[in-house]
Amino acid sequence: MSHRLAPVVLEGRYVRLEPLGRDHVKPLLAAATSGSRETFGFTTVAATEAAMSRWVEVALTAHATGQALPFAVVARAGNRVVGSTRFGNVEFWSWPAGNANERGADVPDTVEIGWTWYAPDAQRTGINTESKLLMLTHAFETWRVHSVRLKTDARNQRSRQAILRVGARFDGILRGHMIAADGSVRDSAYYSIVDTEWPDVKTKLHARLR
Repeated sequence: MSHRLAPVVLEGRYVRLEPLGRDHVKPLLAAATSGSRETFGFTTVAATEAAMSRWVEVALTAHATGQALPFAVVARAGNRVVGSTRFGNVEFWSWPAGNANERGADVPDTVEIGWTWYAPDAQRTGINTESKLLMLTHAFETWRVHSVRLKTDARNQRSRQAILRVGARFDGILRGHMIAADGSVRDSAYYSIVDTEWPDVKTKLHARLR
């Protein structure tokens, strides 16, 4: 149910994550076409208004069906949309009655953070670090999830290193997993953070931002 994933604004020092809407189509397109697209080789990033509109509609449908909570990423400096990210593959587990591990029927048990892309000039800045910090804090401290997963094309060494820098641990490769951005069949590298690891990950992310 979509009410389980109520839209929320997550705001930090450098970035604001606001609920994705149709009014973000043009600002997202401007971000996606603001420079070289060389770093989008393993990521599907729309390059036309029609394609970006379709991409946003898919994200909004995923939210409406309780599968995702998508955001527009806004750099506070200049109040400019610089990309998008989301919680996806949200799972609500069916716990046995009275199980102490249940956090509540209307909060997720595990989520994935992904579908992330940034304008070229927003890459390799504090924007991704703070975005991940804001999302992980919400997942572990508001929803109290048991785990957060992240995945990327196994060939995407840039993304894999970025995930490791966030503090996630490598789980393994899921072979022949899905259609890649280039139309091939991709292997996906999976990573995760579990709730007991969160305090240490949080400390290190704050240190990186400082």
